[in-house]
Amino acid sequence: MDKFPSGYNLLFQLPTGGGKTVIFSELAKRYILQTGKRVLILTHRIELCGQTSRMLTDIGVPNKIINSKVKDLDDDDDYWCYVAMVETLNNRLNDERILFDNLGLVIIDEAHYNSFRKLFGFFAKQIILGVTATPLSSNIKLPLKDNYNELIVGESISALVEREFLAEAVTYSYDVNLRSLKIGINGDYTVSSSERLYGNYLMQEKLLYAYEEKAKSTKTLIFNNGINTSKSVQAMFQEEGYECKHLDNTHSEKERQDILEWFEKKEDAILSSVSILTTGFDSPSVETIILNRATKSLTLYHQMIGRGSRVLPHKKKFNVIDLGNNARRFGLWDTHINWSDIFKSPNSYIEGLYSDEEIEEEFVFEYSDELMAKLQGGPDPDFNMSQAYVEVTVKGGRPKEAIDQSILHHMSLIRFVCSDFWDALDLLKELEGDITYRVRLYSKCIAKTTDNYKNWLKEEYLRKLQSELRKAYADDDII
Repeated sequence: MDKFPSGYNLLFQLPTGGGKTVIFSELAKRYILQTGKRVLILTHRIELCGQTSRMLTDIGVPNKIINSKVKDLDDDDDYWCYVAMVETLNNRLNDERILFDNLGLVIIDEAHYNSFRKLFGFFAKQIILGVTATPLSSNIKLPLKDNYNELIVGESISALVEREFLAEAVTYSYDVNLRSLKIGINGDYTVSSSERLYGNYLMQEKLLYAYEEKAKSTKTLIFNNGINTSKSVQAMFQEEGYECKHLDNTHSEKERQDILEWFEKKEDAILSSVSILTTGFDSPSVETIILNRATKSLTLYHQMIGRGSRVLPHKKKFNVIDLGNNARRFGLWDTHINWSDIFKSPNSYIEGLYSDEEIEEEFVFEYSDELMAKLQGGPDPDFNMSQAYVEVTVKGGRPKEAIDQSILHHMSLIRFVCSDFWDALDLLKELEGDITYRVRLYSKCIAKTTDNYKNWLKEEYLRKLQSELRKAYADDDII
């Protein structure tokens, strides 16, 4: 750090789980020994203050936490390093109660948060080192390049996985229609619209199915975008006989400690949370991360998955269950990212991300294993809507004949499996995702892709299919 001049602001990127706290604590120690100047480390959460202070103590750096009880630095000679939360320090500096003597380096943890910007003016003569896993500002209107002169990029996630410093993420994505979600002023999906989507019965069922299919009996951490959703998730799992607890920022410190202690000790624990565990939380034994939410924030995406990336002797991989199309939006967790380009041109990166509509255009419906077992031995379950449309139009037929062929195909599948009309209606519910998919493909073929038209076409499809089924089973005299 001695090669950088005073007033130089440097940003360092290293993935979540890559050892940022260890690295900047060691940098602080070396800087103190080489220059004889003091170091200040800033965090945005109380848990990170304690974590950083303990790390400094472990490597022999006398340090002091500046909290609400600290009014001045009379014992300044006893400490060479200070750790403080941004809001607490800002209040002390504005009140002119605290003055740092011989301060040379300021380290900012989780530097992508904009709460730190208010402090830059107080440290114009010091070297500032910002540290983050994702050098993309939490506010796109306030890019990090405005406050930092240079970005240094650390090891990539894939390199750390290859060298077994991080566990490998095995990602399972379940398609979710996000059209009902609204974007808030912070650029991410609103809590209220997320609560409506993820709190409904169908999404709860999808969550349970995904857990039981890919993660049953593993220690599981679930991230939600609303307290009501998280509590509903807890209730659902408990009703199904699983031990599950809920945690959010309204819990007391004692409640939080008790819940996290339970989570750490119980092998197959399920913990449903809201935001609170994205930073400052470390549980290497986590085997499954479930993203029961969608986000537009690359930083949050990496933080959530990073909670499961710690390695253990018996843990080289962990599950990621994505219920928010997040992997399609940002790429897999270990996908290469050009952080230098993002640092220089954050708007270009944001604008280049897939929209929800573009993501949904790529959805491909797949029958569940249970449904495929029911259809075993019957008609081929595959139906190519695009091919049917081309064949019909080439022969000069009406485009809607492709829909008619699809309905007849669904009828053949249902008639093979179901012995009566009421069983047929139950199976029809399982096939609704396939119907939605076929309607979308047909709409794309005729270049009429408005939501209203697709919704109308699906309703017509279901109405006609039910009508044809009723007639067929009536002819069998078994309705």
